[in-house]
Amino acid sequence: MKEQIHGLSEEMIENLGKLVAIDSQLAEAKEGKPFGEGPAEALRVGLEIAEGLGFRTVNLDNYCGYAEMGEGDEIVGIAGHLDVVPTGGDWTYDPFTLTRDGDYIYGRGTTDDKGPVIEALYAMKLLRDSGVKLNKRVRLIMGCNEETGSKCMEHYNEVEEELSCGFTPDASYPCIHGEKGHMEMMAYSKHTKILSMNGGFVSNAVCDSCTTVIPAKDGLKDRLEKVLAETDLQEYKVSQEGDRITIFAKGVPAHASTPTLGVNAAAVTCQSLAEAGFEDDFVTFYNSHLGTACDGAGVGLKFADEYGDLTFCNGIVKTEDGVISCTIDIRVPVTLKADRVRSMCQGHLEDENGRIEILEIGDPLFFPRESPLVEALYKAYVDVTGDSEHQPMVIGGGTYAKSLKNIIAFGPEKLGVDYRIHGADEYILVSGMEEAVLIYMEAIKNLLAI
Repeated sequence: MKEQIHGLSEEMIENLGKLVAIDSQLAEAKEGKPFGEGPAEALRVGLEIAEGLGFRTVNLDNYCGYAEMGEGDEIVGIAGHLDVVPTGGDWTYDPFTLTRDGDYIYGRGTTDDKGPVIEALYAMKLLRDSGVKLNKRVRLIMGCNEETGSKCMEHYNEVEEELSCGFTPDASYPCIHGEKGHMEMMAYSKHTKILSMNGGFVSNAVCDSCTTVIPAKDGLKDRLEKVLAETDLQEYKVSQEGDRITIFAKGVPAHASTPTLGVNAAAVTCQSLAEAGFEDDFVTFYNSHLGTACDGAGVGLKFADEYGDLTFCNGIVKTEDGVISCTIDIRVPVTLKADRVRSMCQGHLEDENGRIEILEIGDPLFFPRESPLVEALYKAYVDVTGDSEHQPMVIGGGTYAKSLKNIIAFGPEKLGVDYRIHGADEYILVSGMEEAVLIYMEAIKNLLAI
């Protein structure tokens, strides 16, 4: 089977290239295209590829669609997404042109999540062609709004049948049996001397670049340069024109679920402003309530359980009409429910310098380690890779598993490998794609049996 999969790798890469070529970021809604032109075009092409492989396909009003094989009342579901996050950062390669360099394939969406959609399609094709009895329907759902709200799955749930079991190939191996809860907040300045502060691209990633303009004072530029030189920023620049100082800070990108892997440019800027002697109410508020620690202590939410720590991430900073606003993305451990989270942070959200609003609190997802779904997927991973050292785990990221019943996240990322998702030069390995096809074939077979 490995040779068969290897023989299809060029075809898989070619089809992945068709999807990567489409800028499928969320855009302005148009008639019949709820998430804009790009996501709708990616869905059209994705379903076209599936039809070419011999699958039945359905387009659900350009919210999402699916490719299906087999017969029966029950459905084994695989849910991937074709939308992508903004490119951001400094790419070595054109993010919308699939570029191969040996085993590496670069392009936006290669790992998150267009590549896994292709892997799942070919796993289905090879399983069907092998003659395995399909006693259930196997359905690959292609969503168009995972990165910005998963409204695509809300529509799916309104118009389609519930899945019996399944997985979403949008996280890590060996298997994800829990996802932290998700909380969104907004912080606002009350009064500030900062003229403008803008940075970040998306709310679910660390603010990795920030430009701040402040009034000039004697010696402030020199003090800022001295302080910034001691930080973990990748790059910084302090310039002065007349009575204004402009600070550009470049940090390190990271997903909001793992903010400690990044360097927040806005947080470092605020910390540096304070250390350089720039006295400002918003800077004081930011440093005390948001800060660089990523643990939520500033809003009363520092917490950890056996499955992981609470994480706190500022993604976007924006100035409008003299008010600075900051998005806050919090991933809440699986043993904390929304009501308790709300009570923990009360009394920590406002002072004379700023305020924070709670926008949304979502409960976590959790499947017991011994559940048949977890066991079936974990067995597929171990049988193909031989790796029984790594165990099913809980993650901070949110996937379609929270939107669709009876599924959990499963692959395709290997632990300890940075595929640069949500960053510049996102990539996937050809060898990893081939292995994923084999793992997903085994997973589908196991799910057909439960």
